[in-house]
Amino acid sequence: MKKIILLLFVAHIALAQNQKLGIQFKQTPVEKVFQDARKAGKPVFVEIYSPTCHVCQSFVPTLADARVGRFYNDKFFSTKLDIGQPSTQAFLARNKLFVPSLPLFLYFDPQQNIIHFALSNNSTDEVIRHGTNALNPSARGQSMKSRYQQGERSSNFLIDYAMLSRITKDTVANMAAMNEYARQQSPATLTNQTNWLALQKLVLDFENPMFQYMLGHLDAYRKAYGAEPTQLTAENILMSSLYSGRGGQFPVSKILQIRQDLVKIGIDPKVAANRTLLPEVNAYFRARQTAKAVDRMDNQVASNQLSVPEYMYISRLFNRTSPDASDAPTVAKWVNKGLALKPTPKEQADLYFELAEAYRRGGKTADAQKAAQKSMELAQASRLDTRRNVEQMGRLK
Repeated sequence: MKKIILLLFVAHIALAQNQKLGIQFKQTPVEKVFQDARKAGKPVFVEIYSPTCHVCQSFVPTLADARVGRFYNDKFFSTKLDIGQPSTQAFLARNKLFVPSLPLFLYFDPQQNIIHFALSNNSTDEVIRHGTNALNPSARGQSMKSRYQQGERSSNFLIDYAMLSRITKDTVANMAAMNEYARQQSPATLTNQTNWLALQKLVLDFENPMFQYMLGHLDAYRKAYGAEPTQLTAENILMSSLYSGRGGQFPVSKILQIRQDLVKIGIDPKVAANRTLLPEVNAYFRARQTAKAVDRMDNQVASNQLSVPEYMYISRLFNRTSPDASDAPTVAKWVNKGLALKPTPKEQADLYFELAEAYRRGGKTADAQKAAQKSMELAQASRLDTRRNVEQMGRLK
C-alpha cells in the first residue's frame, strides 16, 4: 500500500511539473498581455476556448506538454480567452474577428495585428508547427493575401485563405477564394467529405458553383450527410448571402431567387417570405418602385396578425426610407390598425408621431397637425422626451 501511495504521489508531482513546463498562459487582462508583449518585443498567442467544449479540454494535456511549453514560452506571450465572457466578445469585436469553431488559435504581433491563425489537430507537433509558421513571414496567414494576388492557387492554400478571410470578416476575399476553389473541383468530388466541410464552414455566397451544384443535387447530400444537416448548411449559406453587406445591395430578382431556394431546401413558404420581407421592400425602395414595396408589405399585414411594435416599425420604415410619398395613405392605415390594438400611452405617442409624419408626407397638413398635437400630449402625460415632438410641430407650421 505504501508503494502504491508513493507511486501515485510521484505521478502527481510529475504531472504538476509537466503542466508547469507547458504553455504559461498569462492571467492578466488581454490588454495588459499586449502591453507586456510590446515592451518585450514578442508576438502574442491567444487561445479562444470554452470550458464546456470537450475538444478544447482535450487540448489541455497537449498545451501542458513540456516541449510545447519550451517553444511557446520562449517565442510568445500567451493567454487564453473564454468565448463566453463579455470581455472576450469585446476583444473579438474590436479586432473584427469571427470564431468559426473551437478551440481557435490566434497569433498577433505586439501591436495587436493578427498575423496567423490555426484550427489545429491535437498533437504537440501540430501545435508547434503552427507557432513556427506564425513566426515565418512567408508562411503565416498575414502573407496569404499577397500570395493570392501573386497567383498562388493550390486547393489547400485556397481553403486556408478562405478560412482566414472568414475569421477576419473579409467576405470579398472569402468569396474570391471559394469561387476559385469551386472551379477547380470536378463534379465527381463535389459531394466528398472535404467539400462538404467547405460548404459548412467556408461558403458564404449562394452563387458559389459548389452551392449551386448542391441545390441541384440535394438528395445526394441528404443521403450522404443527413436531411437536417443538409438543410441547415444550405439555409446558412442562403441567409449569409441575404444579410451580408453585398446582399444589402441585391436587386429584387436575386432576393426572390433566395426566397425560392429557401422553399426548395425545405423551408415553409410563409417562413421564407417572412425572412425575405425587409430585403425585398428595401430593394424596391432602391429601385424607386414604391408601389411594389407597399404591395409587398400590405400583403404581409393582411396575412399576419401584427403587434403594435411591428406596426410601429413598418410605419417608421416607410416614413423614413420610401423614395416618394405615394405610400403615405397606406402608412396611415397601418398606424390606425396599430392604434386599434389598444397600445400603451407611450406606444400611442409613437404611433401618432408616425401618423403625423405620414399625413405631412401626403400633404394633409391639418390632419398632420392634429396627430402631432396628440402625440405631444401623450408624450407629456407619459413624461417622455418631447424634443422630437417640438421639432415635428415646428415643421408643420
